[in-house]
Amino acid sequence: MKALVVGYGAMGHIIADMLKAKDELAAVVALECDYKKIDDVKEKFDCIIDFSNPANLDMIIDYSKKTKCPVVFATTGYSDEQLNKINELSKTSPVLRSANFSLGVILLNRLVKEATPILKDFDVEIIEAHHNKKVDSPSGTAKMLLDSVVSETGYSPVYGREGYSPRKKEEIGVHSIRGGSVVGEHEVNYYGVDEVISLKHTAQSKKIFAVGAIKAASWLKDRKPGFYNMDDVLFGKN
Repeated sequence: MKALVVGYGAMGHIIADMLKAKDELAAVVALECDYKKIDDVKEKFDCIIDFSNPANLDMIIDYSKKTKCPVVFATTGYSDEQLNKINELSKTSPVLRSANFSLGVILLNRLVKEATPILKDFDVEIIEAHHNKKVDSPSGTAKMLLDSVVSETGYSPVYGREGYSPRKKEEIGVHSIRGGSVVGEHEVNYYGVDEVISLKHTAQSKKIFAVGAIKAASWLKDRKPGFYNMDDVLFGKN
């Protein structure tokens, strides 16, 4: 496999270095690199991995529409209109998008989906922690975990708590912590009578996201047009 990386920020550097070490890097497209646009790339590649920002979406979509090139979207912060464009692209090209590319987080989400129906009578609280530079809150991964709990319970989220009132039964607490250089921590706690069950994932390096994205690209390059996620990569979708 040869992959084209769009974006050369912190994650772009990491994933480009990992691909280069495996002789799987075709090129990098970014303002600070030799190639500014995908159309300028001379090297051949099997898949695009986007770790940039939403401003590059139209460029990526235009190229993929013309060539049917598979795209792994690892960028966050898309508007609803942009998400609709990605969904539309999946009708003609293989597209994979995920809120998190850590293999451990994807497994955590699967465990949450399996545990929640069994623990439906328990109080569910989601806690996430990240470094002090992170701009969005709660994290996209926390939202993914929340969606999994909501789909199994129908309960409503409550973001943090303040005031003087007891916890309602049909709510899911979501709490964000920001500080220091924390790469990422996500925890789903189930509080029952006289017992607590915790499902937690801790990221110790951003490399885990690059590993997952590369695995996704290798898997996606041979797929038919459609919309895929990391569950499909790990747990099967032909």
